Amino acid sequence: MSVLLLLFSCRPGNKIKSELLSTSGIVAFWDFSAGENQLVSKGDVELQLLNNQEESPASIPDGPLSGHSLSFNGNQYLYIPYEETRGLNIETNEVTVIAWVKWVGEQGFVAGMWNEYEEGGKRQYGLFVSLPHYNGRNQVCGHISKIGGPTPPFPYSIDYSASKQEVTPNRWECIAFTYDGEFIRSYLNGMFEEREPELIDNTRGFEGYPEGLTQSKNPYYYPDGMGNNGSDFTVGAVRLENGMGNFFKGQIGGIAIFNRALTNNEILNIHQLTAK
Repeated sequence: MSVLLLLFSCRPGNKIKSELLSTSGIVAFWDFSAGENQLVSKGDVELQLLNNQEESPASIPDGPLSGHSLSFNGNQYLYIPYEETRGLNIETNEVTVIAWVKWVGEQGFVAGMWNEYEEGGKRQYGLFVSLPHYNGRNQVCGHISKIGGPTPPFPYSIDYSASKQEVTPNRWECIAFTYDGEFIRSYLNGMFEEREPELIDNTRGFEGYPEGLTQSKNPYYYPDGMGNNGSDFTVGAVRLENGMGNFFKGQIGGIAIFNRALTNNEILNIHQLTAK
């Protein structure tokens, strides 16, 4: 019996789970393992992801954490109502979101508290793959908002970091971003790569920016902090004017949320535990 227990504890998935749950600041961790509790977060507090659609994301036996993942077809999402988000409504003014995805190559939202429409916007934090409007095409994008609405004077929220590296479609990759109260940083497969200042697309001609805005997208300077703006926590989509949108298409094999900014070494170590 003791040999069986030893073998079980040494399985890669259990080592990953143990490492994540022992990392300080962990709020919630889903590895989407098979079984009736696949949508319940692991850790001290159980948080249940809900589905209100006819067809829920399918569980398939393929994933870097538990050997399983959820497959999103581009019209599905999961959520936790704002009133039940508990620690996911970050109050420390720092956050880290890590996810393991097999992305098919379209703009998509992975996880966070991000509502772009109701009451002018209830944005707080969110992890996306590919936000092309402001120089984030095919890249890991970490979004932060203080006010919940668009970034003045622009029509959309511009406040996101974008990894220098591009995400490869149809391959398992670890994507992440951190916010430390001053800078947003985006990571791909455990690596942070700095971007030089560049002219940001679609910013010419706005008040104060006749020639456009020039800035670095990684790290992205944002000292304003995060607001408690009332959004649900969602996985796979966000609320837009015409309903849910920015659907993620592909597989999500795990999500981890922390209420602090993990260090470069911590994120690299977590990736290396899950790299195939």
